[in-house]
Amino acid sequence: MNRILDKINQSYINKQKRFAVLIDPDKTNHTALERIIKLAVESNVDFFFVGGSLLTENKLDLCIRTIKQKSEIPVILFPGNNLQISKEADAILLLSLISGRNADLLIGNHVISAPYIKESKLEVIPTGYMLIDGGKPTTVSYISNTFPIPYDKEDIAACTAMAGEMLGLKTIYMDAGSGAIRPVSANMTKKIRNSVDLPIIVGGGIKTPEAAREIWDAGADIVVVGNAIEKSSELIKEIGKIKKI
Repeated sequence: MNRILDKINQSYINKQKRFAVLIDPDKTNHTALERIIKLAVESNVDFFFVGGSLLTENKLDLCIRTIKQKSEIPVILFPGNNLQISKEADAILLLSLISGRNADLLIGNHVISAPYIKESKLEVIPTGYMLIDGGKPTTVSYISNTFPIPYDKEDIAACTAMAGEMLGLKTIYMDAGSGAIRPVSANMTKKIRNSVDLPIIVGGGIKTPEAAREIWDAGADIVVVGNAIEKSSELIKEIGKIKKI
């Protein structure tokens, strides 16, 4: 059953905007996590994405269990590598880094992970992952050994997304990276929206409700906020209000 992907697709068809909170287990202590969960429930957050470019502490399972104990919000793995697999989650974004030319992140790591993911019974959401220049080098670009798509190269981004769709991927995720100075532009989001018939996820560098609204209005179906929430968890409530408008 593709319960979560069906929900995402239905939201795309109905032009219903969704909000995801990204949790990095290494950067969120237990007290902060509980507060984020509480605010997410109160603000009608649609999804928790859990993962990070580099996890150095063994807190992934514990983080997901805490979320599941205190909310009914679906938990989706956003894995930075093939070690970030947990049966505790509901689904996994199976990321193919289509913006880069690193074969391991296009298919290599997926081959290694495939039997574990299949055995886990996680719902798999095949996702075309595109790194977009957010104004500074990010952990994900360093770890992935790839260059992001330039901020103002909408045509390159559009062609990349179209290729992902033609390869059979089910969603497109544009990410400026954790701590980006600027988010993916509205112009690029519009270009992608007009180029593919798939749900679009956008994250990285979204620090205000106004920025989230601009990305939604440009055609994103799911806005993801992570690093900014680590600094001010109240942003969850503010973006939750914007989503309802």
